[in-house]
Amino acid sequence: MLVSFFYTLKESGVPVSIRELLDLISALKARLVFADIDEFYHLARICMVKDEKYYDRFDLAFGRYFRDLETLDDVIEAMIPDDWLRTEFLKQLTEEEKAKIESLGGLDKLIEEFKKRLEEQKERHEGGNKWIGTGGTSPFGHSGYHPEGIRVGGESKNKKAVKVWEKRDFKNLDDSVELGTRNIKIALRRLRKFARTGAADELDLDDTITSTARNAGLLDIKMVPERHNAVKVLLFFDVGGSMDPYVKTCEELFSAARTEFKHMEYFYFHNYLYESVWKNNIRRHAERTPTLDILHKYSADYKVIFVGDASMSPYEILQPGGSVEHWNDEAGEVWVDRVKSTYDKVAWINPVPQDEWGWTQSIDLAYKQMEGHMYPLTLKGLEDAMAYLAK
Repeated sequence: MLVSFFYTLKESGVPVSIRELLDLISALKARLVFADIDEFYHLARICMVKDEKYYDRFDLAFGRYFRDLETLDDVIEAMIPDDWLRTEFLKQLTEEEKAKIESLGGLDKLIEEFKKRLEEQKERHEGGNKWIGTGGTSPFGHSGYHPEGIRVGGESKNKKAVKVWEKRDFKNLDDSVELGTRNIKIALRRLRKFARTGAADELDLDDTITSTARNAGLLDIKMVPERHNAVKVLLFFDVGGSMDPYVKTCEELFSAARTEFKHMEYFYFHNYLYESVWKNNIRRHAERTPTLDILHKYSADYKVIFVGDASMSPYEILQPGGSVEHWNDEAGEVWVDRVKSTYDKVAWINPVPQDEWGWTQSIDLAYKQMEGHMYPLTLKGLEDAMAYLAK
């Protein structure tokens, strides 16, 4: 059984090896879980998946493999006698619940009748008192009412079903969908260059051991500065207008970036970069920073990231005076070119789904100006962007 599951994971693109399979077998032999599909799911994921980005593939493979088995009961019945299971099940019921089951002829009769109606029914049914469906008074289905019965799918309103008979669905995590702050942090960590800075307040264990040995066993503690990610990042966020639907995602990206990058500066712009940017959106008309000052202040070893949907009139990129908010003496593309000539690595993160980029002329213009270094705001897109910036 586990060997087939192992091959299902490999076929689904989960990078598993014999080592992971042996770990799972050892955990099961140690009886860390027993006869519980939820506990087995979590144990299998811990043992078999070594990188969080493969959780989605694991979930899909797990769901597909165990749906191929008729029911979990088929697996359990091969290991545990049916009479023992039924005896243990009945121990969990109150006398009132046992009486309700007996009113339908007993547990065996209830399951037999359910299977019979499932075979007879050829279409979806809603309401009524016989067929398996929703919103009725049949003993079978969901969202209806019957004092005892079998729930099929949905959520129970009355919490009185004798058996929950429904398909398991697993949450899919994929590197092609937008993810939360934690997963964004994982992607941003691809852009790392570590250096030790600040006061020597961290224990250097290896040097301490070596120095102590050389000192005839007398303790000789060695300290070093804390290790930080030394990468320097300039972030430019597009705000307002068509960016409003992406505020939450951009907030998650901003929060993750502030945690991962110790040397980070950020500024806001609207639609495209022009002669000035700002840090406070409330006071953006009164307190602005000239773009030239930024180019002169921050050294060429900074990595530059633009975050925006690049969705606007093409004139806002190509023409002087194209800005919708003010008169710009020089076109937006001129200012972006200046950034590119000052900094070696510049990337654009776009929250618009990548398969929609071709529908907007301005996105195509920005994509070409970035020489193809525009990436979708997804886990995979961020990983690709960080890999490019880290080169």
